[in-house]
Amino acid sequence: MRIAIAAIGRMKAGPERELVARYLERAAATGKPLALTGFDVAEFAESRAATPDARKADEGRVLAEHTREGIRVALDERGKSMGSAAFANRIAHWRDDGRPVITFIIGGADGLDPTYVVGADLVLSFSPLTWPHQLVRIMLAEQLYRTTTILSGHPYHRGD
Repeated sequence: MRIAIAAIGRMKAGPERELVARYLERAAATGKPLALTGFDVAEFAESRAATPDARKADEGRVLAEHTREGIRVALDERGKSMGSAAFANRIAHWRDDGRPVITFIIGGADGLDPTYVVGADLVLSFSPLTWPHQLVRIMLAEQLYRTTTILSGHPYHRGD
């Protein structure tokens, strides 16, 4: 199963981008024997519309165009919270069901369009706090790496 990230906003070169790349490279290496591949990031420009609702709608259309196949997981502060082991097990379940791809969706500064979120297979929250999309991307990349270590029995994960 291919793992993908679709994100509104482009990360500039620097430590944040390097950290995402480092975790995704680790996830790709440890995920390969688990039939988890890809770990790609697709970045899309932020909308320049005049209002937050219009920006979210524009960005939602772009994301919808690029996330048609497979499982869609929207990252949203109002979503479901779960521990790392449960997250790993959910991914393993989808993989074992023969799903071809999971795309994790990260919105822009205004968040995700509610109509887009409603259509997601899972709405996931890392916290009720609002996080900048760069930090969400880092946290997601780390959790994807952690998922591969949990599923492979590697001692990196020591929690739940």
